[in-house]
Amino acid sequence: MITHLKGKLVEKNPTYAIVECNGVGYFLNISLHTYSQIPDSELVTLYTQLIVKEDSHTLYGFTSTLEREIFKLLISVSGIGPSIARTMLSSLSTEEIQKALATENVAVIQSVKGIGAKTAQKVIIELKDKIVKTYDMEETSAFVNNSAKEEALSALEVLGFVKRQAEKVVTSILKETPDLSVEKLIKLALKKL
Repeated sequence: MITHLKGKLVEKNPTYAIVECNGVGYFLNISLHTYSQIPDSELVTLYTQLIVKEDSHTLYGFTSTLEREIFKLLISVSGIGPSIARTMLSSLSTEEIQKALATENVAVIQSVKGIGAKTAQKVIIELKDKIVKTYDMEETSAFVNNSAKEEALSALEVLGFVKRQAEKVVTSILKETPDLSVEKLIKLALKKL
């Protein structure tokens, strides 16, 4: 309903901000990350997410669309409400959350107050693929030879293999030995497909 607010910053607090737009003051729940990013200037733009419950309408504010998208993904997991998602975005940066989900790092997710081991695993299972797809992250940053990966994938596609399957196999091979030549990479992938 409300996608962003652009107006005068009336008040800024570590947990909330008040932005006045055309005479109306909007109370926005924010993360510590957003708090640190909000400029002290008078005019601000915050991206928002409205959460409607039976007994309340709550507006959450973010300085970036990336943070808002991660918030939306987090609250899509049952057991993660807006307050836990906000706590997670306050405890970890958006990059740390993306990396933890992409690399299946349960300990990082579990380090957030209010998230236990089962919930952390559930978050990773439900969001890993969405995070990797949405933000175009590699499953590990150790892939130095990315052009070899692309060449191998296109070759395997030409040979008739489904891209998604081929990508999983090539990714797992590159995790073990990141600096393979294209030929060796294709040969190893053919053995596993």
